Amino acid sequence: METFTDKLINAIREKRSVLCVGLDPQFKMIPVNIRKQVREAAGCSWHGIGAVFQAFNRQIIDAVEPFVIAVKPQMAFYEAYGDAGVWAFKETVKYAKGKGLVVIEDAKREDGGDTAQAYADGHIGQVDFWGEDDQTFSKKPSLDVDAITITAWIGQPMLDPFIEIVKSQGKGIFVVDKTSFRPESVIQQKKTEDGITNWEELAHRVFEWGYGTEGKYCYRNLGVVMGATYPEEAEIMRRILPDAWFLIPGYGAQGGGADGAVVGFNKDGYGGVVNSSRAITYAYAKGQFQCEPKNFAKAAAKAAEFARDDLNLALRVAGKLNW
Repeated sequence: METFTDKLINAIREKRSVLCVGLDPQFKMIPVNIRKQVREAAGCSWHGIGAVFQAFNRQIIDAVEPFVIAVKPQMAFYEAYGDAGVWAFKETVKYAKGKGLVVIEDAKREDGGDTAQAYADGHIGQVDFWGEDDQTFSKKPSLDVDAITITAWIGQPMLDPFIEIVKSQGKGIFVVDKTSFRPESVIQQKKTEDGITNWEELAHRVFEWGYGTEGKYCYRNLGVVMGATYPEEAEIMRRILPDAWFLIPGYGAQGGGADGAVVGFNKDGYGGVVNSSRAITYAYAKGQFQCEPKNFAKAAAKAAEFARDDLNLALRVAGKLNW
């Protein structure tokens, strides 16, 4: 079974990239030519907004696919538009996977008991579906993403349903631990009775929970979110989690540089996937790739190529470009 981290490593080797693009559609930011086309075809409806999201994402995916290994749609932007948005999310996942890209759902779910099981089944597992008759059931994937972000402050009751699916189906989990936001979270930085920060304590728990989730390359499929804006903490995180994969937000629009983003990578050049969202998808709007809105896809392609090369240079300087 090819696991999530196996897919990432194979993609890195094939494309020589560690870049992930966040697909966070904002209706007001989507170029007017797309909105106009959909409005003429579907009218001013909720489904029309879902169709706008789908059309925008497809063109972004086509543009960035040569330069990225994964995409990360943030569910909040889709859920805001109800069933039309969730439809667009599912169509985006299907299209990205059809292009050979790994899909990481940024959903940050958390709960315990049956609710945690429902989250796990619905997002990375399979749910009960119609069977051959009214007395039987089959199983089908609903969202069918490769990995999901979760929060884990509830602890083991939250993790168990997800870890079971990771072990049986090879999916991936990123526990939100050290985020990229500034100012940083007071709760994350607060120290425990043992004198370490809460985020370090959580990382130690992730290390314990991750036993048995390894793929064929010996990387665990239970990883953490580790913001690119805190490179010093990334070094500590790597010491705690030598075999875990890091999802690294904060590079690009949030101010994190390539040098800081690659600090958490291992010497073999693996162990991290760096996300950039607005700086690529809306590159047409400002910055060095600014252009007419109708040319947004070309701007996104140039921004993705730049980001890939920027990160690879940083890995090379750090002595970690070994693939």
